[in-house]
Amino acid sequence: MNIERKDLDSVNAIIKLQIEKGDYAEAVESSLRSYARKANIPGFRPGKVPVAHVKKMYGKAVIAEEVNKLISDTLYKYIKDNDIKLLGEPLPNNEEQKAIDFDSQESFEFAFDIAIAPDFKVVLDEKVSVPYYEIEVDDKMIENAVKSYTRRFGSYEDAEAATESDVIKGNLVEMRTKTKEKEDGISVEEAVLYPKYMKAEDQKKLFEGLKVGESVSFNPKKAYENEAEVASLLKCTKEKVAEIDSDFKFTVVGITRFKEAELNQELFDKALGEGVVKSETEFKDRLVSDMKASLSVDSDFKLLLDVKETLLKKIEDVTFPEEFLKRWALETNEKLTAEELDQQFPKMLDDLKWHLIKDQIAKSNDVKIEEADMMNFARKATKAQFAQYGMMSIPDDMLENYAKEMLSNKDSLNNIVDRVMDEKILAVVKTAVKLNEKKTSLDDFNKMFENI
Repeated sequence: MNIERKDLDSVNAIIKLQIEKGDYAEAVESSLRSYARKANIPGFRPGKVPVAHVKKMYGKAVIAEEVNKLISDTLYKYIKDNDIKLLGEPLPNNEEQKAIDFDSQESFEFAFDIAIAPDFKVVLDEKVSVPYYEIEVDDKMIENAVKSYTRRFGSYEDAEAATESDVIKGNLVEMRTKTKEKEDGISVEEAVLYPKYMKAEDQKKLFEGLKVGESVSFNPKKAYENEAEVASLLKCTKEKVAEIDSDFKFTVVGITRFKEAELNQELFDKALGEGVVKSETEFKDRLVSDMKASLSVDSDFKLLLDVKETLLKKIEDVTFPEEFLKRWALETNEKLTAEELDQQFPKMLDDLKWHLIKDQIAKSNDVKIEEADMMNFARKATKAQFAQYGMMSIPDDMLENYAKEMLSNKDSLNNIVDRVMDEKILAVVKTAVKLNEKKTSLDDFNKMFENI
């Protein structure tokens, strides 16, 4: 077997393989003997099929299979042995590839195009300057955070007179006139109303001050914006709603009002765990601390974007095998059209460049991802998910089980690997480059992402 590489330029090359019969004959004979042992052919006992008969039936197919296997093994061994930093996968060369006929040929020549990662070096030092935005926690954010807990742990209680924010339960009866019910009309017991969500102000005001046992006449189709809401209230279909234009008498049987939890020790214990904080000041300080920790994740994300942009600019003059990469993208993704590729390629190329930059930083700084790193990240992600539902104190064994389940999912695992690598790369960047620290409000910080 002969294999040679012809460089077209610094990032494109052709690899040619010359395969002779002696390179694959032994593998073909071994494969045919295996076929003969396993073949179930009429007229022969199992395992007693002559190799010559199998060769006559399947010989060309076996040759093609073994030659293709030999090509793959040889090609990738050559790439590995010669430390070729491949981009994408080898593709058949459309110009230099000769026709192949397994029926008549015993020697074969194959030609493959390959793309090679360009040689460049990214240096992280004080000359690399990037902004780092520290998001300030203001009084409004603290107030909203406190309110989220008082509402989360609030409760419902009976009320004497209704307001628009209350939940009002009552019996609905369709009316023919202001004083007479409609025969065979719609009737709903213990219907639930939320005046706050009524769009018509005149209808909403009808419920203010109502008490248990009192009645009011209103028109559901005027009160609500769409037929789905009316159908839900009247327990009927939207088609039926289209036929209704009547007023309804609503007789109140119950009024429920939501009451926010008081800012006291009971709330502190429910929100953060028993005895974690013991005063309103400590509670707010803890909220501020938690918000700063959460916002620092956003700050780090923006930093990573800015580092990416800065480092990509440093290699914008580096040549990449763009035509090969476009061809490879189209041939490996049947759903991708040429028009879509033209739109998406600049981002695809930037993502590839960023991947190479991160790989270089990781190797230069001996960055490795250990199993413990992935488990710690999975625990943090699981804990954050529980926190969204107000579950702050989760037993360690439960976190461990959820984290293991997360890591057992292939898609989740790949995402975690990427996130852990980003964290480690960011840790390297923070100690190596010049960070221009800037304080900003959350609103101004979010505006930075409007055009991204």
